[in-house]
Amino acid sequence: IVNSADLKGRSKSLKSVAAVGKQFKGRETVIQVFTEDCCGCALCVEACPAKTKALKMIDNTEKVREQEAPNVKFFLNLPEVPDADIDISTVKGSQLKRPLMEFSGACAGCGETPYIKLATQLFGDRMLIANATGCSSIYGGNLPTTPYCKRADGRGPAWANSLFEDNAEFGLGMRYSVNKLAAQAVELLGEALAAKLITKKMADDLINASQKNQVEIEAQRERVAKLKEKLAGDDSIISRRLLPVADYLVKKSVWIIGGDGWAYDIGYGGLDHVLASGENVNVLIMDTEVYSNTGGQMSKSTPRSATAQFAAGGKKMPKKDIGMIFATYGNVYVARVALGANPVQVVNAFAEAEAYDGPSLIIAYSHCVGHGINMAKGLDQQKKAVECGHWPLYRFNPMLEAEGKNPLHIESKAPSIKFAEYALNENRYRALKLINPTMADSLMEMSQQDVDKGWKRLQGLHKALEPTE
Repeated sequence: IVNSADLKGRSKSLKSVAAVGKQFKGRETVIQVFTEDCCGCALCVEACPAKTKALKMIDNTEKVREQEAPNVKFFLNLPEVPDADIDISTVKGSQLKRPLMEFSGACAGCGETPYIKLATQLFGDRMLIANATGCSSIYGGNLPTTPYCKRADGRGPAWANSLFEDNAEFGLGMRYSVNKLAAQAVELLGEALAAKLITKKMADDLINASQKNQVEIEAQRERVAKLKEKLAGDDSIISRRLLPVADYLVKKSVWIIGGDGWAYDIGYGGLDHVLASGENVNVLIMDTEVYSNTGGQMSKSTPRSATAQFAAGGKKMPKKDIGMIFATYGNVYVARVALGANPVQVVNAFAEAEAYDGPSLIIAYSHCVGHGINMAKGLDQQKKAVECGHWPLYRFNPMLEAEGKNPLHIESKAPSIKFAEYALNENRYRALKLINPTMADSLMEMSQQDVDKGWKRLQGLHKALEPTE
């Protein structure tokens, strides 16, 4: 969204329309397709909420490329929307922020990447990411290239990959390091004040600054910049020690990211240790319900009746309910989300998880090519997973309990379709029906019972957590 003057010199093929919203009155909205990077997944068209689609698929010809290449260059030089003009905790506001993860090497239509993209739009300028080995480490760090990028001022996510078995601990180490460096900066501020290198007001403003939103974060960065200017001409040991750690006075957002093979299985013990620590880390599980990157092996996230490597005859046991397991700690923020079913809830969950001063866990339904679906319809399949009760949406926020409210907020309705109506759209379930229909029917019936019991259990917990007067 830009001022009309910013569009001066654009080509005739670069289109714009009047921006919607009081704060954007008189401005123009521009959407640009990066034709050289488009992989043709069609998810943007499928996700478009307009009754008459604003987007349509066309052949990506050389003529289209030649027309759009200069438009992309022009678009990239347009000014970003000011932070004060948007609320990034909303779907619209978050999508007006430039992604700091783009053009990954993931499969076309991947269900994981939109969640990471969203996180970088909300917090990317101050993110530290510990990424477990798996799909996300391949498309996230296929060195020497990376989809992670930076703002015009050079700020962007700091990313590193660790192993299946220790990624949670790896991320906790990042949190400990950030805490220590920030504490050291505060301590040195006190020494700088005692040495009369800075004023008491400067020290107090830096230490006590609110950093609850992007506007406040940027204000703190300006204070840090003034501190650096103040110390730049001083060669004392205090200044030389404070300058390298001054940036840690700005709030950092630590994210521990991986798939279900890491979180439910190989790295589960470490994840439990980290979430039980009480430290301020954010965990994102992109749940494809299978070891996607290593060839489609069964994980403890794989639902009953689905086929996979090591479960060719259909998985006999139900899916682990990792969200409810960690909710039992009482001090862990837990959200179960699905972008295709409720994007508003997804944005709310990310914003709340990052704002929560303690451990948070987001479990994100991620459709996958390993499910055997038309990936263009992946978001529709996510919606069906919620509608059948296989993937109920909720947020468990311990802060609400401290306010005398119910911490568990269920955000999906009671199951309205049968589990089979969702499952039999996917080859991982249909395959067993072809080779052993009797076993398939038996497992499908048990899967429906799993769904029914899971919904009752969730409702029961909600009732149990209602505050008593």
